[in-house]
Amino acid sequence: MLTLDIQPRNAADSPEALRIKGVVPAVFYGPKEGSTPIAVDARKLEHVWKAGGQTSVITLEGVGEKKETLIHDVQFHAVTGRLVHADFYVLEKGKKIKINVPLEWVGQAPAEKAGHIVVKALHEVEIEVAPAELPHNLAVDLSKLENVGDHITASQITLPPSASLITDAHEIVVSVTEFKEEAVEIAPAPETVITTAKTEEGTPAAEGAPPAADDKKSEKSAGAPKAK
Repeated sequence: MLTLDIQPRNAADSPEALRIKGVVPAVFYGPKEGSTPIAVDARKLEHVWKAGGQTSVITLEGVGEKKETLIHDVQFHAVTGRLVHADFYVLEKGKKIKINVPLEWVGQAPAEKAGHIVVKALHEVEIEVAPAELPHNLAVDLSKLENVGDHITASQITLPPSASLITDAHEIVVSVTEFKEEAVEIAPAPETVITTAKTEEGTPAAEGAPPAADDKKSEKSAGAPKAK
């Protein structure tokens, strides 16, 4: 279980001033807890966030009694990517919580090795579970997928003993479809078009053809000197 030291935050403390000091403004609240502003060391909060994310119970210490919480929401700086704010949801003792838990893909599908396609339809499922048994993720064994049409439903995912599934049990989490190559259409070669021109008599003549013999004689006659 992860632990985080917190400090009370005064309304006069501006968020920017706190961040300059290496402190992240945050808040905790719950069904029986009013919204309480707090301050958290930036480095420690980033460490806890990377280690636990939104699916690990985090114990807050330093303001009254210890509180078991979940990180409900976080905000990051648009440029630096640093964590700039966090919301903690306080859990009720002895009560289960509803939460979306991410899926972890384990192994490799024999169907994928055979060249088929493994389609992952869901990446998280919703469950109700005791905080002490809250899983960081839920494993999905892909090695069970051998043939086209094989699939795994939400009901086949192994849950902690105290957990019950809220997501539809028949919802398909991952399945195998057949890989089909698309036929490539080859465009036909363009047709060659021969353009012809008509002679004075109306007979078509090929482009670039030499002038008729009669025409040559006429040209010579026209250009020859007259006899005296």
